Amino acid sequence: MVADLSWGYMVIIYLFLAGLGAGALTTSASLVLRGGPAGVHFTFARWGAFIAPPAVALGTLFLLFELGSFEAGNWFRWLNLFKIVNLSPMSIGSWLLLVFIIFSLFYAFTFLSPLSGPGDKQDKMRRQLAWVGVPLGVAVAIYTGVLLGAMPSRPFWNSPILALLFLVSALSTGIAAVLLMHALAHQKKGMDEATVRRSHETGYLLNSSDTVLIALELVVIFLFIMYAHLAVGSVKEAVSVIEFGGVLAPLFWFWVVLIGLIIPIGIELYFLIPKLVHHKEFKPHPGINYIVPVAVLAGGLLLRYVVVVAGQITFPVGL
Repeated sequence: MVADLSWGYMVIIYLFLAGLGAGALTTSASLVLRGGPAGVHFTFARWGAFIAPPAVALGTLFLLFELGSFEAGNWFRWLNLFKIVNLSPMSIGSWLLLVFIIFSLFYAFTFLSPLSGPGDKQDKMRRQLAWVGVPLGVAVAIYTGVLLGAMPSRPFWNSPILALLFLVSALSTGIAAVLLMHALAHQKKGMDEATVRRSHETGYLLNSSDTVLIALELVVIFLFIMYAHLAVGSVKEAVSVIEFGGVLAPLFWFWVVLIGLIIPIGIELYFLIPKLVHHKEFKPHPGINYIVPVAVLAGGLLLRYVVVVAGQITFPVGL
């Protein structure tokens, strides 16, 4: 289906990676600012810092390929994006992505030393950068939705709720990426009992935050569909492609909603409720650090697939 559309897999991957990188930076910066005893969140914050620059840079590269910037004779056509500075989504987004990539590289540098940790010589700079990292990550996450929402001729995309949906999804996938990378990094070398206990503290914080984000994402999806039914014009007909009976409904409701949202939030609540209700220690099964992040990441990628495809297969309307 994507092969016949103007915007294909490269745009989908760009939207996914840009959102994931923005979410990872926001997660990392939030953990740095939160601190904690003995830098309990530091290891997770480091992974977020290392994920953000390559994710957004690679996603941007996919976008440039989609725009044809690397075709023969057009090697530097992408520089045209920076020749004119105005309030168009493309101009703002181009500069925003450039600033994000440069900033996130500087931020990641503060974690680069194997001896880095709370109170080291980079600590002051790291915390100062973290104050900027949170709003910058949120801005890039929102932009991925604004880019599509700024096209009124595409009724499926023309919703003010789309930016909020992409923001919440980006933060959730960013947390999932941090949890997954931390789990994979410590899979073989293992951790001592004290380190495991500290990692459970951060795991509880991140999993509970992800639970809230997933719940919010489900609400935003409901609002997105309700907005389409309340809007005037062809928006209602456009959103019907993801409703029951629509061509994208199986992909959306099974993979995005069930696999990517409902199952992860169910698993997380199973391990979170004992601590929330009975104040027991948070001791998740090791598999939660793999199953939940993979499901969330898959759901985030397929959400963008559904949105990009649905916006193109539904008929455009006059401006």
